[in-house]
Amino acid sequence: MQAYRHILVATDFSDHASAVAQRALELSKYYQAGLSLLHVVENLPIVDTTYGPVMPFEIDLTDQMVEAARTRIAKLGELVGVPEDHRLVEVGSPRMEIVRVAEEIGIDLIVVGSHGRHGIKLLLGSTASSVIHHATCDVLAVRLVG
Repeated sequence: MQAYRHILVATDFSDHASAVAQRALELSKYYQAGLSLLHVVENLPIVDTTYGPVMPFEIDLTDQMVEAARTRIAKLGELVGVPEDHRLVEVGSPRMEIVRVAEEIGIDLIVVGSHGRHGIKLLLGSTASSVIHHATCDVLAVRLVG
């Protein structure tokens, strides 16, 4: 069995985010591994069909979303004892950024939440499914109930 050294929790701040983070915390204690949190703010362009993209509004909204994410990740980090320098907020495609960050900081286990629905993408969610298929390290999909 592989001993993990650095575990990354990719969180979407859903109702089950703390349960997923708690599971990762248990694993980090078991393996005496470092633990990091990541949330990716999806950069969604705001388009008005009449005027086209509204760039200043888009940038302001993204900045506001990043600040809100930093506040939420700080609370989650305090809950599971993750130091401030291991709480990450990135902007981009969640499926791409999770894999990129994991590679950049030397993660050997990514922990994500999964939904118990039907079909592989519904079962895991499209982001979790993509991370499982593209990550160069192990991925644990924690089953979310309810």
